[in-house]
Amino acid sequence: MMSDPMAQWPDLPLQAWSETCDTLQLWTQIAGKIRIALTPLINHWWNATFFVTARGLAAPAIPYRGRSFDIDFDFIDHRFDIETSDGRGDGFKLEPMTVADFYARVIQALRRLEIDIKIRTMPCEIEGAVPFDSDSVHAQYAAAYAQKFWLALVQANRVMNEFRARFVGKASPVHFFWGSFDLAVTRFSGRIAPPPKGVTPHVASWVMAEAYSHEVSSCGFWPGNGGYGRPAFYVYAYPEPDGYGDTKLHTAEAFYDKDLGQFILPYDAVRQAPDPDALLLEFLQETYAAAADLARWDRKALERGNAETAKATRA
Repeated sequence: MMSDPMAQWPDLPLQAWSETCDTLQLWTQIAGKIRIALTPLINHWWNATFFVTARGLAAPAIPYRGRSFDIDFDFIDHRFDIETSDGRGDGFKLEPMTVADFYARVIQALRRLEIDIKIRTMPCEIEGAVPFDSDSVHAQYAAAYAQKFWLALVQANRVMNEFRARFVGKASPVHFFWGSFDLAVTRFSGRIAPPPKGVTPHVASWVMAEAYSHEVSSCGFWPGNGGYGRPAFYVYAYPEPDGYGDTKLHTAEAFYDKDLGQFILPYDAVRQAPDPDALLLEFLQETYAAAADLARWDRKALERGNAETAKATRA
């Protein structure tokens, strides 16, 4: 086991790999649209997401005409692979290529596996987007930084799963949203929420209505694309209770971003901390607690005690 936290939490300056980040987001959206087209809707779009694995990101067990198939982005060997339940497989090397070429290769691999599917080729949640099959601009793939991004996801996924284990109410898995390109986990109070009134750029209102049909406290990690400019952990509440943004945090490096309507903890603050896990867990816990207390969640019924969690971990 590595003893140096910074060896586990890689340096991930967005400016060093922003073009790769943009390209990779579009590649994952192609796979994500295949997944969402073939899976039944699960509340809050949980059927659409990917999961962090020991090698990359996976969209597992997608049903197709009595079979299932996995889609994997392997960031160790840098491959895109499709594996089917009847023992077949196809794929190709992840390397610099246009989004249009990536799209064509994915569709060809699926057809060789006798999987015939059509998806809407317009990307989601991206300003100035063009259809996948027409995009000859985004074509970067810096393998070292794609791997660093995945390694950051591995660490975030591990700590966020520990945080999720403290909650016995309804909660999402820790999962990766390819639209917004972030890893997230969400807790629910159990109460229905009013439909979102605002407009989310490049996202249909009915999509947001499904995502926020119930009261939530949500947290996650994203690499800083979309204009923020640096990787960070975030926490928000919907509906946001009065006074939430004025909460005084013990996590000195964290702050409330009024433009985003979210609490932010820079990834570098976690990466450089003597105990990254403790710092991140403190941030996630105190921002959740503020939301739950201000909105009067039934915390006693929804949370697992720390002693109980520790006992289960040791078992």
